[in-house]
Amino acid sequence: MFQSSCRRRALALATSVALAAFSTSLAFAADGYQTPPAPIAQILDSAPTPGVTLSPDRKVLAQLGRENLPSIAAVSEPILRLAGYRINPRNNGPIEARANWLNALSFEDVATGKSRPVSLPAGARFFGPSWSPDGGKLAFVMDAKTGLELWVADVKTATARKVTDPVVNATFGAGFDWLPDGSGLMVQTIVDGRGAPPAAAATPTGPTIQESKGRAAAIRTYQDLLANAHDEALFDYYFTSQLTRVSLDGKTSAVGKPGIISGVSISPDGQYLLINRLKRPYSYLVPANLFPTEIVVTTLDGAPVKMVADRPLGDNLPAAFDAVPTGPRSVNWRGDAPATLVWAEAQDGGEPRKKVAIHDSVYTLAAPFSAGPTKLIDLDQRYRGVTWGRPDFALVQSRWWQTRMEKRIAIDPAKPGTGRLLLERNYQDRYNDPGEALVRRDARGQALLHFTPDGKAVFVYGDGASAKGEFPFIGRMALADGKVSRLWQSGAAYYEQPIALADEAGKSVITRRESAKDPPNYYVHALAAGAKARALTAFPDRAPQFAGVTKQTITYQRADGVKLSGVLYLPAGYDKAKDGPLPLLMWAYPAEFTDAAVAGQTVDEGNRFTRPAGISHLFLLTQGYAVLDNPAFPIIGRNGAEPNDTYVEQLVADAQAAVDAVVALGVADRDRIAVGGHSYGAFMTANLLAHTRLFRAGIARSGAYNRTLTPFGFQAEQRTYWEATDTYTKMSPFTYAPNIKDPILLIHGEADDNQGTFPIQSERFYAALKGAGATVRYVTLPNEPHGYRALESTKHTLWEMTQWMDKYVKNAPKRDAK
Repeated sequence: MFQSSCRRRALALATSVALAAFSTSLAFAADGYQTPPAPIAQILDSAPTPGVTLSPDRKVLAQLGRENLPSIAAVSEPILRLAGYRINPRNNGPIEARANWLNALSFEDVATGKSRPVSLPAGARFFGPSWSPDGGKLAFVMDAKTGLELWVADVKTATARKVTDPVVNATFGAGFDWLPDGSGLMVQTIVDGRGAPPAAAATPTGPTIQESKGRAAAIRTYQDLLANAHDEALFDYYFTSQLTRVSLDGKTSAVGKPGIISGVSISPDGQYLLINRLKRPYSYLVPANLFPTEIVVTTLDGAPVKMVADRPLGDNLPAAFDAVPTGPRSVNWRGDAPATLVWAEAQDGGEPRKKVAIHDSVYTLAAPFSAGPTKLIDLDQRYRGVTWGRPDFALVQSRWWQTRMEKRIAIDPAKPGTGRLLLERNYQDRYNDPGEALVRRDARGQALLHFTPDGKAVFVYGDGASAKGEFPFIGRMALADGKVSRLWQSGAAYYEQPIALADEAGKSVITRRESAKDPPNYYVHALAAGAKARALTAFPDRAPQFAGVTKQTITYQRADGVKLSGVLYLPAGYDKAKDGPLPLLMWAYPAEFTDAAVAGQTVDEGNRFTRPAGISHLFLLTQGYAVLDNPAFPIIGRNGAEPNDTYVEQLVADAQAAVDAVVALGVADRDRIAVGGHSYGAFMTANLLAHTRLFRAGIARSGAYNRTLTPFGFQAEQRTYWEATDTYTKMSPFTYAPNIKDPILLIHGEADDNQGTFPIQSERFYAALKGAGATVRYVTLPNEPHGYRALESTKHTLWEMTQWMDKYVKNAPKRDAK
């Protein structure tokens, strides 16, 4: 199956290379969307594995059929890009490039394994499945071509029916939530009689003007912002909704007045609504989540009760990652109380660089909301949330970006102002992660801590990461001291991830199990030692053509002693002794750390099931390439230093170590190694080609290459361009375009929606490379966002990658000594 240079005759080699170069040049000249070689296209055309969702009572597993990749025609439907959102004006909902459409539904009884399909209309496609609090029904939003309808499926009868006309407004999400008693739903609907959308004026009425008025606004590089008065009018038109109470028999009643409602939640007792309502003035610099916002409590009928916050436009936040608005934020309901609000307020003015003892304070306020708030706890980090349990116990989590540290604090809500530190750790430390507390849904649908039967501990779930692999576990965390003892752990041959405890006492568990050879499926079994698991699903292997591929986690060291690792994939049927070194693609994504020991943690992936999908680089394994996937590229800031100040040096050291490792194993030809990556991985790729000659070619998808175009921070960089000018300049491969001597393939979606990776990044980088005489190919994909979704775009991307690798890596002649 594989060609080996050590076994081919010189004439045959020369002939094959010449023919390959000739055929490749013809292929590259082709017009239109191209199809990658077999079996890539066949795998892409196969039906996706269904998704699942477990009912709150853990008695029913809903299996959800999934649509395959959308067509380019679907992705090319009209799109509105407004205030950081993208919507489809046809249905006031998600665009095709972002929607995960479902097309089938069945209910499986966990106890018996009996499955019953739910009849849906021909061509049905829906999204946003949500269980009723009692687990007896499943609601979802159905695409009705002229709009979005709310549907409800009944578990007992395995039937589904339409509850509303196509009036659901899903611009901010699914657009509905269950009432706590399950009697109906609160739905965001299109305003009745809103008329036609506002038309753009044929002739401008004046210029568009923005003015700072001396206010500092260090704003990151956002996409899809409002740009003019017409955009503002469109935003008002499409994002304004009417809260509507809908009963299960379809009766409706309007709740309050229409508005731009970016969020709504119902109090656990079902008596109040917590509403986030956006208002003018809008901004052309920040997305909608930073627009002026009123956070209000109303009755279930919409009558105003309490103004919690009236937050101004948030266009002047500091650039640091832990910067937050002043005033109440993260306002939510306390899950274990009838109607009590909880929120955080910055005590440092929202500026994390201020040297203060307390950065955040957490407050509560109970209905009827007429008294002053109660301070629950002070935090020396940023508040990340509370997991509620019972009147005397809850868990508070806080984090601090600069140090990558987190704390978990036990509190007694009945005794405000007190707390016990249960844990303080580097949250990037995988080996010593004690896990997260498990929650269970109560009768009102609230997620509460799942306590052990004796009430002295809570159940926890963890990844169980170690150098030998990841072996998820179920444990119990003692309330007294936070110590975790493991009750059950996945066996060595499997990666078995707990989904939920199958009973209140925690004696059985529902898991998602896979192994290197077994596709993921769902199981239920007792936690007792030696208990056998019972399969709930039998999903087949979507890509059996990939079954013979082998993989292993390899470990090696950087020159400075930092431990590194990567997952080495080898094609099916490969024999190192017979076939010799292979052409190899190294596909990576750098990550920043504050601790070298944590950065060097290795987790073997030998128990994971791997199948490529979408635009995965792993498809190249079917074409005779080896792949080193996700080799560690840590960028470490030691002793308080900023990681990026030595970005290039560390990046080169990471790459050199990875290349040396695969060559030393005898599976890669040093003269036929390529490097590639997506987004920040593309940025990495361009830098490695600019600063080394380690690679024969590069593939850079949807990257950013000139950091002056992202002057207020990027990735994990908090400093602005003017605070770290030298770092921004040195990190930009655009600066070193003339140094790139090896071929580079640039691919970018024309409708990139990711922060900072505007298509102009690739456009100007291509111009710079072309001007410097580099070998470069620039491919833009119509109507594609940051991650490409259309089937035609996906196939074409893989065709481009395969052709590029064949021409400049697999069939490349030996190059001159460096």
